[in-house]
Amino acid sequence: MTTVGAALGALAIMSAGLAPAAVADDIQSQQWYLDAMNAQGLWKVSTGKGISVAVIDSGVNLDTNALKGQVLPGVDVTGSAGDETDDYTGHGTSMAELIAGTGKGGSLQGVAPGAKIIPIRTRLNGLKDEEATRKGDTVAKAIRAAADSDAKIISMSLTTDYPIDGGLEAVQYAQSKGKLLIAGVGNDAEDGNYIGYPAKYPGVVAVSAIDETGEVAKFSEHGNYVDLAAPGVDVPTWCDNSFKSYCAKSRGTSQATAITAGAAALIWAAHPKWTANQVLRVLIDTAGRDWPKNTPSRYLGYGTIRPAQVLLKGRGNPGPADIDPLTNKKTPGVSANAGGASPSTSASDSSQASKTTSGGRTSAAGSSAESSGNTTLWVALGAAAAVVVVGGGAFAVMRSRRGV
Repeated sequence: MTTVGAALGALAIMSAGLAPAAVADDIQSQQWYLDAMNAQGLWKVSTGKGISVAVIDSGVNLDTNALKGQVLPGVDVTGSAGDETDDYTGHGTSMAELIAGTGKGGSLQGVAPGAKIIPIRTRLNGLKDEEATRKGDTVAKAIRAAADSDAKIISMSLTTDYPIDGGLEAVQYAQSKGKLLIAGVGNDAEDGNYIGYPAKYPGVVAVSAIDETGEVAKFSEHGNYVDLAAPGVDVPTWCDNSFKSYCAKSRGTSQATAITAGAAALIWAAHPKWTANQVLRVLIDTAGRDWPKNTPSRYLGYGTIRPAQVLLKGRGNPGPADIDPLTNKKTPGVSANAGGASPSTSASDSSQASKTTSGGRTSAAGSSAESSGNTTLWVALGAAAAVVVVGGGAFAVMRSRRGV
């Protein structure tokens, strides 16, 4: 994992293993997950138009080919030189392109090319110790800034091993403003597997990473706070902040987070009257899994995202507008009268009581052996691709239950 900071516990951007650069004109051919999700079919129904996604990260360069015309005014909470369009690592720009890139000039094609990006630049470096991390640096402030923006979705490809001072309150504030918060679980599964924040907070959708075969990535952290899984291996990103070349083989739960945010934007744009709770509920209802929905996997949560099931098959019931499908609790500030008509199938009755509000740095490594099933996803081979679109963009999954 690429860590921006000097010590364990520092906030980190969640990309790992950057490989040699790919030729820009060929970079779209490396975006294997778009074919697997049946992106071309999805875009005939929804491109994410009308939805803005706040990207809390290192900043977003609005001058790349993929992002020209895609970036709205944002906020810089770092207090450093420059503004939210000065990306000091290249990471935030990469995440923005994965969400809403246009693909122009051979650039990255976003999952939701009709969506817009609101950059919220936070400080991912300079946290020297646990005390500094607990104070959260600028992350809680960034979440609040995103909550006060016009964004419907808040994408957070960052993590820390410690609770963020004011982080829970910031998340609750954003929820009360009707935002859908998504964060990666982190990339340290092979080195401690510490619970990551803000993904751990109730009200945040915690996303793990899978590879092209559908297998959960070895680096992807796990525990009973994981909610969904998405592609996060061999997903192209910018190699650095020079923006001269893409790295085709980058990996991390950062990428999985951005791809999930893009999928949510597609669904929300197609159902603009839905609330964040309803968008999340249909993502859960239609996720790829073969275990009971009420027994989520410690590695894959409720399963892998399948937006085609919603947009092309009409599946997934949005259910109550004001009830968080992860906690089954009412979301303060969200009206029960909001939301649109329900498509077919039953509403999600999933719960996520394991997401606690307690502080402290907790390791999930000890409970990982409780998983009774195989942590590997399976994918059938199609005639023309290594990954077949199962049932309109699905990944089929083998059992991997969290311990009870």
